[in-house]
Amino acid sequence: CWLPAAARSPRGPGPGPGHGSGLPSSRYRSPESLLDCAAKAVAEKWAFERVEERFERIPEPVQRRIVYWSFPRNEKEICMYSSFQLGTGDGLPFRRGIRLLETGCVENVLQVGFHLSGTVTEPATSSEPEVTHKVAISFDRCKITSVTCGCGNRDIFYCAHVVALSLYRIRKPEQVKLRLPISETLFQMNRDQLQKLVQYLITAHHTEVLPTAQKLADEILSSNSEINQVHGAPDPTAGASIDDDNCWHLDEDQVREQVKQFLSQGGYYGSGKQLNSMFAKVREMLRMRDSNGARMLTLITEQFMADPRLSLWRQQGTGMTDKCRQLWDELGALWVCVVLNPHCKSEEKSGWLKQLKKWGDMDICPLEDGNYDSLSRPRRTVFSRAVEACDLHWQDSHLQRIISSDYYMSPSYQREGESLLFSPQGLPLWLDHVPTACARVDALRSHGYSREALRLAVAIINTLRLQQQRQMDIYKHQKKELLQRGVTSTTNLEGWVGHPLDPIGCLFITLTETCRVDDDNTMDTGDCDPRPPVYHHVPVWGSPDAGESYLTLALEVALMGMGQQRIMPEGLYAQDKVCRNEEQIVAKLQELELDDLLVQTLRKQAIQLLEAGPFSGLGEVIHRESVPMHTFAKYLFSALLPHDADLAYKVALRAMRLPVLESSAGSGDVGHPHHGISIVPSRYPRWFTLGHLESQQCELASTMLTAAKGDMLRLRTVLEAIQKNIHSSSLIFKLAQDAFKIATPAESPPDITLLNVALELGLQVMRMTLSTLNWRRREMVRWLVTCATEVGLRALVSILQSWYTLFTPTEATSIVAATVMSHNTILRLSLDYPQREELASCARTLALQCAMKDPQNCALSALTLCEKDHIAFETAYQIVIDAASTGMTYSQLFTIARYMEHRGYPLRSFKLASLAMTHLNLAYNQDTHPAINDVLWACALSHSLGKNELAAIIPLVVKSVHCATVLSDILRRCTMTAPGLAGIPGRRNSGKLMSTDKAPLRQLLDATISAYINTTHSRLTHISPRHYGEFIEFLSKARETFLLAQDGHIQFAQFIDNLKQIYKGKKKLMMLVRERFG
Repeated sequence: CWLPAAARSPRGPGPGPGHGSGLPSSRYRSPESLLDCAAKAVAEKWAFERVEERFERIPEPVQRRIVYWSFPRNEKEICMYSSFQLGTGDGLPFRRGIRLLETGCVENVLQVGFHLSGTVTEPATSSEPEVTHKVAISFDRCKITSVTCGCGNRDIFYCAHVVALSLYRIRKPEQVKLRLPISETLFQMNRDQLQKLVQYLITAHHTEVLPTAQKLADEILSSNSEINQVHGAPDPTAGASIDDDNCWHLDEDQVREQVKQFLSQGGYYGSGKQLNSMFAKVREMLRMRDSNGARMLTLITEQFMADPRLSLWRQQGTGMTDKCRQLWDELGALWVCVVLNPHCKSEEKSGWLKQLKKWGDMDICPLEDGNYDSLSRPRRTVFSRAVEACDLHWQDSHLQRIISSDYYMSPSYQREGESLLFSPQGLPLWLDHVPTACARVDALRSHGYSREALRLAVAIINTLRLQQQRQMDIYKHQKKELLQRGVTSTTNLEGWVGHPLDPIGCLFITLTETCRVDDDNTMDTGDCDPRPPVYHHVPVWGSPDAGESYLTLALEVALMGMGQQRIMPEGLYAQDKVCRNEEQIVAKLQELELDDLLVQTLRKQAIQLLEAGPFSGLGEVIHRESVPMHTFAKYLFSALLPHDADLAYKVALRAMRLPVLESSAGSGDVGHPHHGISIVPSRYPRWFTLGHLESQQCELASTMLTAAKGDMLRLRTVLEAIQKNIHSSSLIFKLAQDAFKIATPAESPPDITLLNVALELGLQVMRMTLSTLNWRRREMVRWLVTCATEVGLRALVSILQSWYTLFTPTEATSIVAATVMSHNTILRLSLDYPQREELASCARTLALQCAMKDPQNCALSALTLCEKDHIAFETAYQIVIDAASTGMTYSQLFTIARYMEHRGYPLRSFKLASLAMTHLNLAYNQDTHPAINDVLWACALSHSLGKNELAAIIPLVVKSVHCATVLSDILRRCTMTAPGLAGIPGRRNSGKLMSTDKAPLRQLLDATISAYINTTHSRLTHISPRHYGEFIEFLSKARETFLLAQDGHIQFAQFIDNLKQIYKGKKKLMMLVRERFG
C-alpha cells in the first residue's frame, strides 16, 4: 500500500500536553510503559469483545489501561461534533463547553468501563436560575458512540454540557474515578452481595425501576422465557461488540430535519450559509477520515432530492436561484471527493455508485449546466462527475510513486528520448485529463493526505508546463499563417475556469494551504472578523530549482488556468459560473503579497501567455467565441504596473478585444489534434453574460486610463484600443465620465491630456448615438459641452463648427449653442472680447444652419441666438417666413409670432400670426382647443395694430374657425374698444368704435351667426334630455350675437320658428324653447 501507517491514522496530534494526550501536563515526562503503548493501540483499533474473545483471562490492570485509553484523545474531534466551524464564535457549544469546564461547573465524573457520566451546572443568569444537568457518554475505540443530556438538546451537534464533560475527561483524566465494566465488578460478587446490590438499587430508585425489576425477575424464573435462552447478559459499560460499526455519534434525524428546514426557507434568513456550513462540516469529517462524512452527505443529499421545489421548477420550466444552484454544485463536488477516497472499501464505493445513479436517473435531478439541457450532448446531472469518478482507482504504479515520495525522478540515463512519465528534467508527470487529475488532488487533500496532494499537484503543474512549452513550439511553426488569417478555430472546448470540478481553484488552495501562516491556536479564534491570510514561501520538496516554492507554483498555475483560451460554454448558468469562478480566483490572487519571487513568476507567465498563440487567451490570435480575458488582464495589469509597466500595458491592451462582437471573422486554421475544433457558426445571441463581459472590458479600460494619466503616448494607445474594441455607447460614455472625473480633481489643476481623451470619447459617443435612440442622449450632450468647456475655447469652437456630425439640429441650438453662449460659460473661460465674438459668431452660424435644416424645431432658438446681430437675425426671420408655408405648424408659428411681439416687432408678429391662421382648422365642437388662446391673441394683436390689420386677419379667422363661441368672443372683443391703440409710429387712429354693420366686422358677424345656426343643428341631431338645459343656455348666447345685427331680432325669431318646425318631435325640448324664447 502506498500510504505509510502514520499517514493512514485517522487522528492527528492532540492540541498539546494535557490537551488531548491523556497525560498530566508536564514539561519532562518519563517514557510511556510498554503496557500503555500496547493498550493505546488496542483501545483505538480493537472492539473490546474481540479482546475478550482472544484472551481467556485479561488481567485487571490491562483491562483498566484499555478502558482508560478508549476515550477520545483529540479535542479537535470534540470540536468537530459541537460546532459548524472550527471553534469560531463564543456562542458555539464548544466555546461554551470550555467556559463551563474552566469555571468548575463539571462534577461527579465517573467512568465505568466504556461509559462516562457526570453533572454539569449552568450558572444562574439574570433571567434563568442555576440548573444542573446529568450527562452520560458512551464511547468505543476513541469515538463517542452515544450521548444523553438532561438539557434535552435537539441538534446535529453535541450540547455544551457534553463538550464540558468530554473535555474534562481529556484534560483531567487523573481526576476521573475509573471502574471496570460493571459486569466485571458483578463477577467478583457472591450471591449475598449480588442480592444486596439489587435490593439497594431498587430501594434507591423504586419508582423508576421496580416495574422493570419485577418483570425481569418473572422472566428469569420462567424456564421457557426468551431471556433464559441467551447466554450471559448485556452490559452497557462493556464497550462495543465485534459487529458494531465504529463511528462517532451522529443524530441522523436531526440532520434530516435541519436540512429540510434550511431548504424550506429558500435561501432566506441565512439558510444558504447554514447549508454551506454543513457542507464544510462534511469536508472537515472527511479530512479527519471520519466515516460520518459520507454518512452525513448521504442524509443531506436525500433531503435535497426530496425538496418539493425541484418538481415545481421542472413543471413550470423556471430556473432555480443562483444560490440554490451553487449549493447543488457543492453537493456534486463533495460526492466526487467521497468516491475518490483512496482507502474506501469496494463495497462502500459500489453502494455509493448505486445511490448516485438512482438519484441521477430521477427526472427532477438538477443538470450539470444549470437549467440548460443541451440536445447535442447526453444528459448530465450534478452527480455525473461523481458517477464517472467511481471508475477511477489508485492502483497505477506511477501514480503511487508520485504520491509516496518527494524525490521520485527518472534516472539521468533515461532522459534523452520522449517520455510520457517524466519531463526532460526527469520530473514525474501525470498525463490525465486535467480536471480529473485535480479532482484526485482535491480528494487526497479532503481526506487528510495533504502531503500526498501536494506531490500530485506538483506533478500536474510540471505536466502543464511541458504542454505549454510544446504548444508554444507548435505555434512558432504556424505563426505566419495564423497571423495572416487573424483568427483561429483552435481552442479548448472544456475550460478549466468555471469547470464543475474547479481544477484551478483546487490546485491553488492545495498549494497555498501549506504556505499559510496560521495562528498558534486555531480552535480559539473567538468571533472576530476573519483576517486575510498571510503566506510565506515553502520550498518545493525534491525540486531541482532552489528558488521554487509552493507559493510560486500556486501563482503560476492560477495564471496558466486563467490564461487558457477556451470556448464560452453553452447555457446561462455555465457562462455565469465562468465569470464567477474567474472573480473567485482573482480574489484569491489578490490576497498574495507580491515579493520578488512572485513578481518574477508573474512576469514570466505573462510573457508566455502573450507568446503562446492560439492556446492562450492572451495570444495574438484567438477563436471568435473565446472567453474574454478582461477580468484576468485587469488583475495582471494592476499587479505588473509597479514592476514592469510596458508588460502591464501590453497584456491589458491585448486583452481589450471582444471578437464575438466583431461584425465578421475570417476562416479559422486547422486545429491541433489535442484540442477541439469549433464548427459551430456564430452563436452570439447565446452569450447570456455579454452585458457583464462588456462591463468588465470597460473596467479594464478605465483602469488603464487612470494609470496613464499624464502620459500622452500611453493615453493615445489606450484611447485607440477603446475606440476599436468597445461597441457600447453607454460604456464609452461611462469611460469618458471616469476620465473627466480623474482629469479634474477638486484641489488641483486639471490634467489636459486626460481631459482631451475624455473629450474624444465623448465625441465618439455623440457620433454613435446620433442616429439611434438613447434615453441618456440629453445627459450625454450636456456632459460633452461641459467637458469641451473644461478643455477650452478651441474645443467649443470645434464642436460648434462640426455640429452636424455630433448633434441633431434641436440639440445643437437648444442645448449646445445655448449653453456655450451662456454667461456662466463666458465667465468660466475668462474670454476677452475677440474670443467672445468668435464664439458668438460660430454659435450664430450654427443656429442659422440648424434653422435651415429643421425650421420647425430650431427657428425660435435660432432667432434667440441671433438677437444681437442684425444681419443674422434678419436671416433667421427670413428662414422662418420661407418655411412657414410648408414645413411649420400653426403652433410653432404662433410661438414665434408671440416671441416677435415680445421683442418689439408687432408687424412681423402679425405677419407670422396670419401665416399661422392659414394652417389652423377649428371645428364647430372644438370649444376647448389649445389654439383658441393663440387665435384670440392674434385677433387682439391685429385689433391693436389698426383697422387694416384687423380687416386682413378676419377673413383668415372666418375661414379657419367654425366654433360659434370662439367667433362670438372675438366679435365681442373687437366691438369693445377702438382699433389701433398700439400706437404704431407714423399712423393716425380715429379712436372710434367699429360697427358690426360695416366691414370688416360685418363679415365676422355673419360668420358667427352662421356658425351658431350650424352648431345648433349639429347638437340637436344627437341631443339627450340631460343636455337640454345646457342647450337653452347656448341659444341664449346665440341670441346675443343675433341682436348685434340690425335685423337680428327678426332673424333670431325666424331661426326659433324654424327649429320648432323641424324638431317638433322633441316636444319637451321645444316646450323649453317656447318658455324661454316665445
